Amino acid sequence: MSEKLQKVLARAGHGSRREIEAKIEAGRVSVDGKIATLGDRVEIVPGLKIRIDGHLISVKESAEQICRVLAYYKPEGELCTRNDPEGRPTVFDRLPKLRGARWIAVGRLDVNTCGLLLFTTDGELANRLMHPSREVEREYAVRVFGQIDDDKLRQL
Repeated sequence: MSEKLQKVLARAGHGSRREIEAKIEAGRVSVDGKIATLGDRVEIVPGLKIRIDGHLISVKESAEQICRVLAYYKPEGELCTRNDPEGRPTVFDRLPKLRGARWIAVGRLDVNTCGLLLFTTDGELANRLMHPSREVEREYAVRVFGQIDDDKLRQL
C-alpha cells in the first residue's frame, strides 16, 4: 500500500510533515535516484532508496513501527519546542533518544508552568488525543494568590 512520502519520512523521525514538505520542495529528497516532488507516494518495498541531502534513510511500514508513549514531568523553565533560537532548555533535550522515530508532544505547557506531559512516537495517536472533536477530558490544578470570587472563576 502506498503512502505519502512526507508521512513516511515524518514517521521515521526525520522531521514533522511540514518540515519534510519543505525539504521536498527544496529538492533535498530523492526516491530511487529521482528528485521527489510534493504529493509523491511511495510503497515500502525491499530495495527502496530514499535519501535526504544525499544520506540514505531507513524507513519501515507503519505496521512495523512500535508505538511508544512516555509520561514526563515538565519543570518550570523548560520550553515545549524542539529547538529554541535563544538556547533555552527544552523538554526534548531531556527525553530518551530514539533511532528511527521521534517524540511528539501531546499538548504543551507554558515555560513558567510545571506538570505532566505525554509524548508518543505515533502522530495519529497524538492527534486523536489533542483534537477537540475527541473530547478527551483534561484536568488542571492551579495555585492562585489572593481570593477568587465567582465572577473571577467564570472568567477563567
